[in-house]
Amino acid sequence: MYCREKSIQMKSSASALLNNLSVLPIAEKCLTYFTVVHCNVVNMVSASGDGLNFSHRQLQSKEGSIAASSSLIIQASWCVLPSRVLLVLTSQKGIQMYESDGFIMVYWHALDIPETPSAEAVFARGNVAATMLGHYICVGTSSGSVLVFKIPDKGANIILSEVLEEHRDPITDITTETSRSKEYIADMVSADDSGLLCIWKAGEDFKLLNKIPAYGCSCSSIKLWSGIVIAGYGSGQIRLYDALSGVVHVEVNAHARWIYALDITPDSDKLLSGAEDSLVRIWKLSKSPESHSVEHQHTECVTDIQICGAKFCDPEGSAFALTGYDLCEIIRFTLV
Repeated sequence: MYCREKSIQMKSSASALLNNLSVLPIAEKCLTYFTVVHCNVVNMVSASGDGLNFSHRQLQSKEGSIAASSSLIIQASWCVLPSRVLLVLTSQKGIQMYESDGFIMVYWHALDIPETPSAEAVFARGNVAATMLGHYICVGTSSGSVLVFKIPDKGANIILSEVLEEHRDPITDITTETSRSKEYIADMVSADDSGLLCIWKAGEDFKLLNKIPAYGCSCSSIKLWSGIVIAGYGSGQIRLYDALSGVVHVEVNAHARWIYALDITPDSDKLLSGAEDSLVRIWKLSKSPESHSVEHQHTECVTDIQICGAKFCDPEGSAFALTGYDLCEIIRFTLV
């Protein structure tokens, strides 16, 4: 049973963006960091373990050496690598990478903007750290490309090492294997607006292992758990696929409206889903050679709030947080 705790106030509200909440727990400091996007600003909050002390700041979008930019930020998330943590911002103009505290920008990558205005928007979205076979951060774009950046242990010598070109529609989300086991072949999954899923093996050269075709609905959020792809859709459904064969193991009519966020705990096999229907649900995942199952465990309704971000706050899933469109607070729940 989860109980609602004191909310964290923000200086500005959350934009209606997919996966609009990133959480970074720092166990050794008893702190939890949160980021939420509002237009061209990122709300950054650090909260003490007891939930009594908060520190706020705002990070504004930049374009290279320009002090500030009016371009909209699409996503802000921490990418955890073996030797460092980077805060990655994606916007209409490019990709910005900061040290974890957001004070020092270490890299800027400009997107190719057409000289003549087009009907299609240009942006980057979907940030993930691929650490299985190297130190990489992967970022999706509105053209369907996935940009692979090689990240050094320290410093700003970040290079664009590869561009993956299997998608034809805007990337919605990218994820990596959450299990700590190295027995699974697939390392990463990318999803796009059409619902197509691409399964990858990370390394010096990323290898496409499988394509799971679209079935008529956009895939808005994905997770990769023990060789199983967990996909949330605009239809409100959650599907579990075998990453290598593409076989559908489970299909759940989880929500009445568009799913905006999925999250999973590596230590307790809990799945969290948040959607436009104002519901956050907690599910228990189980896997055996014969079958896979998703068991509903808990539901929280936040009345009249269009949820746009939801995340567990620790690896065990003992707490979670959520954001809602036009809401100037982060709502938290803890297990009692």
